[in-house]
Amino acid sequence: MRAEQAVVPAIEFVAVMAAAFSGFAEARTKNMDPVGVFTVAFVTAFGGGTLRDVLLDRRPFFWVEHQAYVVLILVLTLIATPLLRLAQRVVPPTLFVVADAIGLGFFSIAGTAVAHELGSPPIVAALMGVVTGVFGGVLRDVILNEVPMVLRDGKPYALAALVGCVFYLLLMNAGTPASLATWIAAALIVAVRLVAWRWNWTLR
Repeated sequence: MRAEQAVVPAIEFVAVMAAAFSGFAEARTKNMDPVGVFTVAFVTAFGGGTLRDVLLDRRPFFWVEHQAYVVLILVLTLIATPLLRLAQRVVPPTLFVVADAIGLGFFSIAGTAVAHELGSPPIVAALMGVVTGVFGGVLRDVILNEVPMVLRDGKPYALAALVGCVFYLLLMNAGTPASLATWIAAALIVAVRLVAWRWNWTLR
């Protein structure tokens, strides 16, 4: 379990940055001021992990324990508007889809790893991973007055997260080192999500 505990901060950092970037991009499309941009980025990056910690009765919340995440998002907010103006001209829209997929993958596995470390049953650990990966995006879309993407997209989203979380638990039970299991499972979620988006796979 100690190996899992050592890996979680690294994958949470990747997930926070990817989710915050997604939040910045979405807020920019609504012409929000810096307060709005920070709010959207904050809930996107921390919403899922906070709900996970509440459900697992885990304190302090992960973003309170790692306050540098909040400071980094605050600093990025101050420079987000000019950067996103440039990004919209030179960065393809695909990059924003990739950022969302990375946030989904790494947050999902981080959530599963935390629940597994706390001794949760496998099904609970997997569901905590899905909650961690999905809920930040739900809050983002609600704040932006949109139907949450997980409910309207039609392509595997929560399902992709669930598949990766279950695969992570299988790898851990098979004795795979925590770091390797983490990166493999997170990459699986990202790959499933991006392939489904690229080839328009739907659940309808």
